[in-house]
Amino acid sequence: MRVRVVNGEVYEKERPVAEILTEMRDDLVEFARTRVSMLRTELLIARDAMKTAIPLAGVAIVFLSAAFLLLTAALVGLIVAAYPNSVFRWFIACLIVGLLWGIVGALAAFAVVRTLKGRNMVPTRTLEVLKRDKLWIQSEVRNRA
Repeated sequence: MRVRVVNGEVYEKERPVAEILTEMRDDLVEFARTRVSMLRTELLIARDAMKTAIPLAGVAIVFLSAAFLLLTAALVGLIVAAYPNSVFRWFIACLIVGLLWGIVGALAAFAVVRTLKGRNMVPTRTLEVLKRDKLWIQSEVRNRA
């Protein structure tokens, strides 16, 4: 590394150090702007998806709940009809339907947990770029030292 001082200005490789520092500052500002822009874009995409999904999920919950209650009543009525002479026919019918819905609910919960374990809500693409940038900066610093 050749450093020389002429008239109070420090030069490295025929360029003033002040010019090099200004260029580094500008590069750092551009670097930060790019990364913030990437993060904003990823978060906006996720927000837009949620703005569409949440109202649709509410409608789905209302209609599926009504359908569930009606189908449950129909199934209980069908099982009650299968035991016409039993005093416990309503109890047996509700027990059978309750166990059936419990099994279905447990399977659904298992599927949700399994799905969410594989899903990462962190902006991974931005983090990967930042990790690569960090490695690049470290290698540049090592090469200059």
